[in-house]
Amino acid sequence: MRAIGLMSGTSLDGIDAALVDINGSGLTTTAHLIDFVTVPLDDALKEQIKLACDPKQSTVPLICQLNVRLGHAFLGACRTLCEKAAVPVASIDFVASHGQTIWHAPATDPLNNSTLQIGEPSIIAYGLKTTVVADFRVMDMAAGGQGAPLVPFTEYILYQSQQKHRLLQNIGGIGNVTILPKAGELQDVWAFDTGPGNMIIDQLMLDLFKQPYDFSGQTAAKGKIIPKLQQALRNHPFLTLSPPKSTGREVFGKAFTQRLLAEYATEKAEDLIATATDFTAFSIADSYLKFILPAIGSSDIEVILSGGGAHNHTLLRMIAAYLPDGVTLQTQDDLGGSSDAKEAVAFAILGHETLQGHSNNAPTATGADRGVILGKIIPNPWSHTAYQI
Repeated sequence: MRAIGLMSGTSLDGIDAALVDINGSGLTTTAHLIDFVTVPLDDALKEQIKLACDPKQSTVPLICQLNVRLGHAFLGACRTLCEKAAVPVASIDFVASHGQTIWHAPATDPLNNSTLQIGEPSIIAYGLKTTVVADFRVMDMAAGGQGAPLVPFTEYILYQSQQKHRLLQNIGGIGNVTILPKAGELQDVWAFDTGPGNMIIDQLMLDLFKQPYDFSGQTAAKGKIIPKLQQALRNHPFLTLSPPKSTGREVFGKAFTQRLLAEYATEKAEDLIATATDFTAFSIADSYLKFILPAIGSSDIEVILSGGGAHNHTLLRMIAAYLPDGVTLQTQDDLGGSSDAKEAVAFAILGHETLQGHSNNAPTATGADRGVILGKIIPNPWSHTAYQI
């Protein structure tokens, strides 16, 4: 089947759209990436998303209207991808859309265990004349899970090794890791959010330099660590929580960065970027040292990085410096893949499994009570004869 996977993450750097040919199902699934594009979100839309994520400024009309505008933005990304790949829109069998998270609040109380992704899938289905699978997280949460991370199921299918323990570290707005023990089964896979990825760095770059991100980590490389801030960040309570755990913009978003800027207003801008970059690197390595290496040991380990943070060379050097000797560090691109396309491809695979009627969460990663079929299916509204009264 030919699919488009859509991902718009907490970093708000754009809509990732991957065109994928998928064959097989379950553990026999193969996925071939045909083409990929990131369609930037315009500044006005970004600001609306940030407002929607802010509990003090968000409104019901804003969220309602934003749901529609993002639906059209996702539809536009699909059309842009098809044009770039020179494939007809009619050849797309389905679209799998993660949507845009505006609030994610996992809780042990089932009445408060909640999440919200917007970007109306009906608009995609109608405009592209195809089936759409969307809203993947809520079923896992209904089953008692945290609704995140969801990609471990696909990572087991695509990256499981008989010779190496593999840690698949995504560094988007938030960092998350999937642990694939060597020669393991699906039930051996576990995963959790490690903490902030690019989110704090990006917001600081925007506030201090009017730039959307730190290209290749060049700004961080010019700065020095601020010891007091470094220690304060390392004392953040999220780092002490045991997996499974997940987080998002509600914890490490704009409000967090504004408090940081107010308290450290006299510090050099480059030093703030360097210290925030160090925090991301430390939170990743600290998660490995606290929770992963005690479980699997420290030998035969490959760390495979993806997401926008995989292009930040200063961040990668910092991560490597914190890791024990013998732990190898590489990116999806080093393996011949795409660091940017990985999550969009993952949602295409998840959508394919949903349409096959297969459970596609990893309960050991999310904390769900059982395996469930994720997502809601929006049928192709053009595939039937309209009923005439």
